[in-house]
Amino acid sequence: MRRHYTLQLLALSSTTKNIHAFTLPHRRRHPNINCRLKASLSDQLSSLSYDNEFIGKLSQAAEKGLREAPSTSVHAEVKSSVVDNLPSLPQFALPTIALPEVALPIVSAAEAIETVTSVVQIYETLVDDKLSAYLGETWTTIKVQLAPVFNELIHPNLPPSVTLLIASYVTYSLFSALLSIGQEPPPSSPYPMNRYDPISARRYFDQRVVQVARRAIEVTFFSTTFLSALLGDFLTGKLEANSEKRAEELSVLLTKLGPSFIKIGQSLSIRTDLLSPAYVRGLKSLQDQVPPFNNEEARSIIENELGSSLGELFVNFPKEPVAAASLGQVYKATIRDAEGGTRDVAVKVQRPNIMNQVALDMHLIREVAPVIKRTFNLNTDFVGVVDTWGSGFIDELDYIEEALNAKSFTESIKQTPLSGVVSSPLVVDELTTRKVLTTEWVVGERLDKSEKGDVAILCSIAMNSYLTMMLETGLLHCDPHPGNLLRTTDGKLCILDWGMVTRLDSDLQLTLIEHMAHLTSADYEEVPKDLLLLGFIPEDKADLIRDSGVVETLAEIYGAWTAGGGAAAVNVNKVIADLQDLTAEKGNLFQIPPYFA
Repeated sequence: MRRHYTLQLLALSSTTKNIHAFTLPHRRRHPNINCRLKASLSDQLSSLSYDNEFIGKLSQAAEKGLREAPSTSVHAEVKSSVVDNLPSLPQFALPTIALPEVALPIVSAAEAIETVTSVVQIYETLVDDKLSAYLGETWTTIKVQLAPVFNELIHPNLPPSVTLLIASYVTYSLFSALLSIGQEPPPSSPYPMNRYDPISARRYFDQRVVQVARRAIEVTFFSTTFLSALLGDFLTGKLEANSEKRAEELSVLLTKLGPSFIKIGQSLSIRTDLLSPAYVRGLKSLQDQVPPFNNEEARSIIENELGSSLGELFVNFPKEPVAAASLGQVYKATIRDAEGGTRDVAVKVQRPNIMNQVALDMHLIREVAPVIKRTFNLNTDFVGVVDTWGSGFIDELDYIEEALNAKSFTESIKQTPLSGVVSSPLVVDELTTRKVLTTEWVVGERLDKSEKGDVAILCSIAMNSYLTMMLETGLLHCDPHPGNLLRTTDGKLCILDWGMVTRLDSDLQLTLIEHMAHLTSADYEEVPKDLLLLGFIPEDKADLIRDSGVVETLAEIYGAWTAGGGAAAVNVNKVIADLQDLTAEKGNLFQIPPYFA
């Protein structure tokens, strides 16, 4: 928003007084209409600067010159900086524009604004000339009839072209606000509280139909080829034969679609219970092949968040990241410690504008979720699943919360027999904000790539760690892909990336423990009730859980799994046939609860 301040300043300064005048008679009946109108107008003018190629680029170019000048005064560099940037505007191939003569240096904000206004007026006058040449008498009639009204409402010196453009947005804003009387004002961001909120996101994106439609078309366009190929495999009976190829194509597709879809793919890459081995292997490439974003942007974000230059904050800061993920990227830097020495740290910086990108994608997915559920007859709360994903993704964007999660795990694990065996990286609090997370640099290697003799023991420790989190501490790490499990140089386990977690309440923990006890003791009659309490059987199917056919079928399936011998001992075809018969007789009995997705 900072880069578009110039445009908003010019527009809002000349329209705010009219908003006050417009709303005054209505205040007694609708005391919050003034706030609503201002919020709507502000959002629309912001949208103008983002969505309109011409105005947005011009605003950026003009402010670039102002921002680079010293804070105490605005020198002659403004003129050359602004003029040099103007010819790069893509939609209009206009000649270089000379600024009017002004007294330099400019020493006040008012004079600086006047200079930028002059640039806008000159440039827009040329646009006005183009419209006159293109529309002829029609444009002349429009100017004659409407220009006096617009000039009085907005600004007497702006040419009709820019006046008409701004007036259109103002008119739209006013009518939108009037139609929303009695409702809350539209939010200025998808998640005003920085927490996943699908209702606020819907109200936010309902005001940005073009942006939503553009993203929906983009997702559909990129996905069509893959979905068509998948449909062809289904019709020709080649789903299994082409699964490796399709998995690679899906990985490429998700990378093209951006961070939200990459994150979903990464989450699915560890779900061997949901995907075939071919797709699990294909999606695992998303864990290592996410492209980084621009290093200059990353450095700028770090400096803005931490309030100092990199040279002041770090002894050494590299030019390139050591790793890139769907929501951010990591640098290995060096800082000074309390004793005056140095130590290496991992600095994770969030991708720019990632919150809005994720919000838009989750909004689209949530809107089509009911359609997908009806189309494929899914007996699952698919909207709830999407909300669980969205909540996890947005929580993962709060690096302060991630730091607290890591600290909570470290403290809670100390109270268990796993103390001193498993850990998380120590957080450097003074270099951590919502968008920048700094932790100690952990020297080690990925558990799945280590060839040390204690890997099997560490895998067992990892399993015990997750069971302890699930059944005892209640804070469960939900991103256990191989890149987040390290074998340290001293042979211990370190769990990285605590952004995505889930908290299990005591009732759910107790139900999980009882379910395991029933399986261990072969008390299969209690299993259907366990599945109901755990959410794997819908509540409206509760009357079927005591049915002898259900108990018998589940007892046979669980018995085969717990008898030993691994997957080879299970007759998969018979299990599938039994479940299909059960579904045919009792209906779609099972679902995936949102927390399990």
